[in-house]
Amino acid sequence: MTGNLLTEPLISTDRGWHSLPGLFAAMSRGEVAAFPALRPHQRPAWHMFCVQLAVLALDAAGLRDLPGEEDRWRSALRALTPDFADDAPWHLAQPDRKRPAFLQPPDPGGQKWTPVATPDALDMLITARNHDIKREIARQPEPQDWIFALVSLQTMEGYGGGRGGYNGIARMNGGFSSRAMIALAPAREGSAEVDPSAWWARDVRALLARRGGIAGLTLLWLYPWGDGPGFDLDRLDPMFIEVCRRIRLSQAGDRITAERSTSKAARVAAKEAKGNTGDPWAPVHKTDHKSFPLGEQDWSHEVLVRLLYGSEWKVPDLALPQPGEEAEPMVLIAEAFARGQSKTAGFKSRLVPVPKAMVRKGLFGLQPMAFASEVQKDISAIEAVLCCALALIAAEGDREKYSKRDKRRNPYDIRAQPARDAYRHAADQVFFAELWLRASATVDADFTRMRLDFRRSLAAIARSEFDIARSAIPCASLFRPRAETRGRNALEHGIAKALEPFQRQEAQDA
Repeated sequence: MTGNLLTEPLISTDRGWHSLPGLFAAMSRGEVAAFPALRPHQRPAWHMFCVQLAVLALDAAGLRDLPGEEDRWRSALRALTPDFADDAPWHLAQPDRKRPAFLQPPDPGGQKWTPVATPDALDMLITARNHDIKREIARQPEPQDWIFALVSLQTMEGYGGGRGGYNGIARMNGGFSSRAMIALAPAREGSAEVDPSAWWARDVRALLARRGGIAGLTLLWLYPWGDGPGFDLDRLDPMFIEVCRRIRLSQAGDRITAERSTSKAARVAAKEAKGNTGDPWAPVHKTDHKSFPLGEQDWSHEVLVRLLYGSEWKVPDLALPQPGEEAEPMVLIAEAFARGQSKTAGFKSRLVPVPKAMVRKGLFGLQPMAFASEVQKDISAIEAVLCCALALIAAEGDREKYSKRDKRRNPYDIRAQPARDAYRHAADQVFFAELWLRASATVDADFTRMRLDFRRSLAAIARSEFDIARSAIPCASLFRPRAETRGRNALEHGIAKALEPFQRQEAQDA
């Protein structure tokens, strides 16, 4: 055996190298601020894995505090694998393939194995054009590169598509979905950067407080993986750590190599659960009881508002403020792979700073919910003006031609789409700052002024995008002067109309 995570310093941080229990001890003391070798798309998998493992270990050991000593964490982690005095399940490579290794179930024999060249080739990332992150470039990997790749693959991967027999995890709604993370995390004072030690400790404490002991199987890589059906969910502890692929690592000299094999069935028989497995970071539909699939979209404000303030989805437990956080700066984290059938649109991440005042007032109360709808209305109002102005240019300034356009398949509106997308992106970047600002309003006059100021800032964005787009819209040269003049007039008239009610109300309040 080689590479014992419980005793060897295999994981690098900004505070040096640590064993797994040494890492947990250092994070318990609040010392770790970064993982230099961790790739951005591996962060949610690594965080969730470390939290789940720490909760299970402390619960198995009967502890309710977070020890600051490495030896206590080592004993707690060993309490999860009492049948392995030699720490076999914690070794990165294991010569005896009939025994477990770290995130690698025992080989039942009779399998066809395929070599895997590098950790990044093992990792879950799939890109159709190999352009998000290049594959198979880690030709001289450290053991931690294999650790991070294993965690990413085994706890986040979906169905392998055309490569039959590569099944996905239980914690997603279907093999072509994704395991989404929506969470609140402590921020470093004076910045929007996440403190990984404080975030880990927060989630561990929150989950541990709700537990009353181990309630099923925990580490699924401990058990042989035959060709029968997978584990039923009711046999598993809610914090179970799964493995979705048959992987085995071995070591020749100082080099680690990997192999993978297929399976006839998923490791966990959870298709009917639709990803609703008790994952504390996952939004769950209130009526369909399925976990949220990001699909191939981004974490736009529309998506986040629907998840956080809509009536369809339950806000994940770890996205809710915890006791004692009323005066702490926080960050709202939304991360997942945007996945479609046999493809991914890449790793999607969004971090939204949350002011202390919003945590105190209630991040997900009725007031922010109402204001979110109003901010969206303001964005849509100016967007409609921009679209109509550019579409009028595409109609060569002919108002009658534009008014008689086919609303279902309108070539004029299509010409405005690039500018529309750019406007939406710009508006999306300021949405939450505006939402928090409005939630701080104390009188109606403040609210009127804020809406007017916001619409004016949106109007400035619309004017900028109009200027960028107008000359690129096809139009007969004979009619271009008329088209652009009328388009500009339509833009300014629409903006004035959108601002007028708030200007009038502001004058009355004064």
